[in-house]
Amino acid sequence: MADGQINAEQIEYWNERGGPQWVKLQERLDTQIGPLGLVALEQAAAQPGESVLDVGCGCGHTALALAEQVGPRGTVTGIDVSRPMLGRARERQQEQHLQNLTFLHADAQTHQFEPASVDLIFSRFGVMFFEDASQAFGNLRTALRPGGRLCFLCWQELQKNDWVRVPLQAAAQHVPLPPRPEPGAPGPFSLADSNRVRGILDSAGFRNVRCQPHTTNISVGGATGIDGAVSFLLAIGPVASLLRESDAETRSRVAEAIHTALLPYVDGDSVYLSSATWVVQADAPS
Repeated sequence: MADGQINAEQIEYWNERGGPQWVKLQERLDTQIGPLGLVALEQAAAQPGESVLDVGCGCGHTALALAEQVGPRGTVTGIDVSRPMLGRARERQQEQHLQNLTFLHADAQTHQFEPASVDLIFSRFGVMFFEDASQAFGNLRTALRPGGRLCFLCWQELQKNDWVRVPLQAAAQHVPLPPRPEPGAPGPFSLADSNRVRGILDSAGFRNVRCQPHTTNISVGGATGIDGAVSFLLAIGPVASLLRESDAETRSRVAEAIHTALLPYVDGDSVYLSSATWVVQADAPS
């Protein structure tokens, strides 16, 4: 990747720790957040023949869907900083024999896109980790044709997302929670404030910014039962980060606490907890 290392910490994380875990758990992650991404894809409404940029495309789930939507006359480029995740995305592309899809290893905050080259910029949870969100979205806007569209999905505040809050509260019985990050610091909830999102996109030159709330229950870790949900939470996400330096005994106590906390949310083969997201849309000036 030739881009400057403005997002050095995030780039290291998504290549050394986060990315490999996402690849390992890709199918379970797609089961958990795929339905949320589908809501955003429906709002984005990619059309046959359009050119689309999928930002933070990860293991390729939404890029594959977009490539199907735009058809052979359209094109999709998935961009991500994580080599492991892009490797899995390319494998999935080959499995589906999609010729209108390419993947780019680069940082969307700093990459020099071809100006006015795409009709739609899309992202499912791939834009919350920018070191400088205003700069990043300003850079992305340069890639949009006049009147082009932006549509992305991001989390609302942690307290509205029980899929994170409940296991974190259980873990806090045995390990201290980290200090609350500074407002807007890169992370899953950096775009939780819709007023901040509007300000960022306005400053980046977008128009007609809309933030549509979406709330629903999601299946934590996919339909793998409560034991699968617990192991999933220990392997990836905020609880996993909390336990990175913990010993086996502490991890065992936390696992037991999370298991107990999840019991009221079991329904058949799944553990369902609430999620709250924003579907954010904006337009480039005509």
